[in-house]
Amino acid sequence: MSKIGIIQDDLFLQHDAGPFHPERKERLISIHEGLRTYSRASQLLRLKPRLATAGELQLIHSPAHIRRIQQTFGKDATQLDPDTVASSKSYEVARYAVGSLLQLIDALFSGEIENGFGFIRPPGHHAEPERAMGFCLFSNIAIGAAYALERYKLSRVMVIDFDVHHGNGTQKAFYQRKDVLFVSTHQFPLYPGTGDFPEIGESEGRGFTINFPLPRGGDDALYNRLFDQIIQPIGRSYRPELILVSAGYDAYVDDPLAGMELTPEGFAGISQSIVALAREVCKGKVIFVLEGGYHLKGLQKSVLRSLDVLSGLGENSEWESSPGFAGILDKSRHFFSPYWKF
Repeated sequence: MSKIGIIQDDLFLQHDAGPFHPERKERLISIHEGLRTYSRASQLLRLKPRLATAGELQLIHSPAHIRRIQQTFGKDATQLDPDTVASSKSYEVARYAVGSLLQLIDALFSGEIENGFGFIRPPGHHAEPERAMGFCLFSNIAIGAAYALERYKLSRVMVIDFDVHHGNGTQKAFYQRKDVLFVSTHQFPLYPGTGDFPEIGESEGRGFTINFPLPRGGDDALYNRLFDQIIQPIGRSYRPELILVSAGYDAYVDDPLAGMELTPEGFAGISQSIVALAREVCKGKVIFVLEGGYHLKGLQKSVLRSLDVLSGLGENSEWESSPGFAGILDKSRHFFSPYWKF
């Protein structure tokens, strides 16, 4: 029976992007409500968030970027870009968001937990080394990967991003590196406009960025065939020592910000594929971190299904054929087969 480390704290409700902003505190409140009656709650170990230090933020971000976010402290509202707002406590909350992932990583490598899930905000995967964007202030997942590499002397970390929007910030952080394999599935075209097949990395990092730009309407079968038949084999070849997951649930069928058709069962299948890979290549070391997801009930149900999988509940499913998968497979072979077998 797995012991799942979770970070769940009301301090993350203090980041306020405004009354009509989709990235609002009610997202976490919905998850908190689901956790109160979660049937496998006995397997959850609640860890306390901690502040990330300046040095930890600088693993990815420039001092100038960190100062820009710090300067928003105490101000009611600072518009950082057309979509991204910081409130009076956002700088501190964002540091806790980063620190929470680092806390989970430490607990994982100490043996205190077997895997984990950080229920944090603001999200992070759009934040680039030099700028905030797309609701994100600091790149939580990228800092986590860099921290694990440095603190635990790892050689290979795999970051999997199944948010419906491309994780441009994570990609930019590691585009010229091979010690992080970045894999993203996302609707395309859609904000932020990056993440097409030819974006495969540069220099030493060539082949270590893998994007799956998916057409609108992608469903459970398409996503799960993609994970089972392409992403899992690539992960086996890379053999990461840790898997970090940008877990965005905005590919949910009724999400207001996108046009995909995933259900909670589809997210469970994706989670099962990731957890099975982690068990095979890195002794189950995997941590999920919340990114997007803006349909409150869909977010709650889907997150709980991912938790079910982390707790050991679930098995591999046979997914029906998907009309769009053959085209994705062909393009994947064209762009990725020089680097990976699948």
